[in-house]
Amino acid sequence: MKKYCIAAALLLAQLHSSAQSNPIKDTITLQHGAHRTGNRTDADMARWRSLRLGQFIHWGLYAIPGGEWNGKTYNGAAEWIRSWKEMPRCDYDNLYKQFNPVNYHPEQWAQYAKDMGAAYMIITTKHHDGFCLWPSKYTRYTVAASPYKKDIIGPMVDAYNKKGIDVYLYFSIIDWNHPDWHASLKTPADSLAYSRFKVFVKNQLKELLVKYPTVKGFWFDGTWDDSWKNDGAFSDELEQYLQQLHPGLIIGSRLRADEKGARHFDSNSRLMGDYEQGWERKLPEKYADIHGNDWEGVMTIPENQWGYCAKWTGHIKSSDELIEMLVKSTSLGGNFVINFGPKADGTFRPEETQRMQEIGNWMKVNGAAVYGGGYAGFDKQDWGYYIRKNGSDSVYMVVCNVPVSGNLRVKLPPRVILLKVSPVGQPEARITPELIGRSEYFIQVGNAPRAAPFVLLLQTGNAGAESGGADKART
Repeated sequence: MKKYCIAAALLLAQLHSSAQSNPIKDTITLQHGAHRTGNRTDADMARWRSLRLGQFIHWGLYAIPGGEWNGKTYNGAAEWIRSWKEMPRCDYDNLYKQFNPVNYHPEQWAQYAKDMGAAYMIITTKHHDGFCLWPSKYTRYTVAASPYKKDIIGPMVDAYNKKGIDVYLYFSIIDWNHPDWHASLKTPADSLAYSRFKVFVKNQLKELLVKYPTVKGFWFDGTWDDSWKNDGAFSDELEQYLQQLHPGLIIGSRLRADEKGARHFDSNSRLMGDYEQGWERKLPEKYADIHGNDWEGVMTIPENQWGYCAKWTGHIKSSDELIEMLVKSTSLGGNFVINFGPKADGTFRPEETQRMQEIGNWMKVNGAAVYGGGYAGFDKQDWGYYIRKNGSDSVYMVVCNVPVSGNLRVKLPPRVILLKVSPVGQPEARITPELIGRSEYFIQVGNAPRAAPFVLLLQTGNAGAESGGADKART
């Protein structure tokens, strides 16, 4: 088994060497571009990288209308309803007077996440509407002014931490409620106002870190406006300030822009931030698509609803679909975060609790293949995905589609042979692989209907260390 570790390490080293043989060459001199080459190697980032499954919570005033107003349905994402021409701004901005989530129980939320198998969560402290779920001293537009009055974020952080779940804070730069926010700066007065707004943003972010010191990072949104993109110096300074204030803080690629206005990747195509955040409601197709970067995919259950929407329409993803997306993400070295939009009273819709429970049931049996998993370096086959446990010789096959023949084709790297196959959770059970070509096997599992993806554990070795069967593949 240890010999396979060496073989796998050599394979990954070759892939890394190949990538390094064609390094990105800077063609533009930048002061506010990427400040690091390659991924972070510290313990905090290694922990983030091992978590793999997260829970996203979009919750705020937009849960009150739930995508509807005065008998009309908003066709966009429910949390954007304030931008709808049929939604009077004044009416929306006064919804805080109705915000009273009497059935909000953070301990129950944390238990749902724990039961699902989520290792971290992200909560919208403030969405584009500017309403704060914590009692910020820098604005009156907070939960403290609502009938609920109490802090939402603090008890949530505590509840999730007690369950061993890391907490990340979503924060929107766009703030429709703040008088100094401007999408673009057309006059000196606009620029002066926006300079005040930047101070406001910095103060609120510091406030969140001071009030909730156990949080692990920020998940930024709303950074596409020209006013923000055209001030790369400020977002660069802000990122460094936050990470100095909170060592180990993890910030994705959405915060920064360089001085040329490039986001996520600077004008030399280097990632800005600690991981790539461009995978929203989509996933990479192949390992080459991530360019060696850490990354995270975030996914809705309906096609495009993040906050609570009373009417889900279109395709609704099943638990099995979400599990397959989770497995695919892990196999490509990324994290996968599933979004939920609680109702205004603090409860979840039945469809959401059902998926949390079903995913959790699968993770209880198969989670070993996900947590701490990553790219295996094997040729992908149509039946599903390979996942290699980071730092070990364990390789998992997560089977999502069994061929009619019932035979799963496995093609291993050169000079690696397959010694043993066993179903996860059944180490005493053995499936005998059939050698059909050089480093290529069939694993016979039959084609009986299965209710969910299943997982097999592979044990492999070096071809030079084993005899019998290896010559069968020679031609």
